[in-house]
Amino acid sequence: MTDAPCPPPAPPTPMQVAIVTALLKPGPLDQALVAEFLSPAAIEARQQAEAEQKLSDWPNLCKYRGENAALAGTAPPRIVFIGDSITEIWRHADPDLFGDGVVGRGISGQTSPQTLVRFYADAVALRPKLIHLLSGGNDIAGNTGPSHPDDYKNNIRSMVAIAEAHGIRMIIGSIAPSSRVYWRPQIEPRPRIRDLNRWLREFTGERKIVFVDYHSALATEDGSFRPDLSNDGVHPNLAGYAVMRTLVDRAIAWATQ
Repeated sequence: MTDAPCPPPAPPTPMQVAIVTALLKPGPLDQALVAEFLSPAAIEARQQAEAEQKLSDWPNLCKYRGENAALAGTAPPRIVFIGDSITEIWRHADPDLFGDGVVGRGISGQTSPQTLVRFYADAVALRPKLIHLLSGGNDIAGNTGPSHPDDYKNNIRSMVAIAEAHGIRMIIGSIAPSSRVYWRPQIEPRPRIRDLNRWLREFTGERKIVFVDYHSALATEDGSFRPDLSNDGVHPNLAGYAVMRTLVDRAIAWATQ
C-alpha cells in the first residue's frame, strides 16, 4: 500500500485521438486508419498495455483519481455519468453537456464488475444528486472473461444499492445496439442485448428508477446500430449522441422532479 499509487496521467496517443475523431465524424470510417488500428502489431501493443494496466490497477481507479481530487472542496456535481466507452467518448462528442456540474467518468472497454469496484470513488464520493449509468456491452463481449447474465444483474443491483444508501438517485440507460463485436467476432451480441435490456426495464420499473431506452432510438429493426447514427456499428457518432442527448435531457428532467 502506498499514498501515491498512480503514475502521472499519460496524454492520449495520436492513434487514440484519431480513432475517437473517426468514430464521431459523419461518414464511414477511414479504412486505412482501421487497417492500422487492427494491424497485428497495433493489437499486440494494445493487449500488452491493457494487460499491464489491469495487473496493476484492474478497475482503473487511477484514471480519474486526479480529477476527483481536484473537485474536493468545490460544490458537488449535479450529475456523474459513469460507464464504458460510450460514456467516455460522450465528453468529446458533446462537451456542452459536461459542464455546469456534470462530470464524465467513463472508461473504454470496462465491464460492470470493474465499474462496480470504482463506483464509490468515481461517482458516489463526489456527492452528486444523480448518477447516470451505462454498462453491459463489454460484459457481453467478455472483455474481462466469461460471466453469467446474473453476474451482470447483481453488479447493477449492487451499484443501485450503494447509490440509494447515500441518498443518490440513478438514471440507467439501456445497452446500445450492436450486430457485431469487432474485437470478438465470434460473438453474436443481439440476443443478449435484447434480454438484458428487457431485464433493465423491468428492474428499473420495480425500483422506480428512471430508465432511458437508448436502444430503441438507435437501433434498426434487426437490432443493429443504425448506420446513420454509428460509424462502426458499436459506438454512436455525433448524430447518435445528438439523439441520446435529447433522451437524457428528458430523463434528467424526470429524475429531478
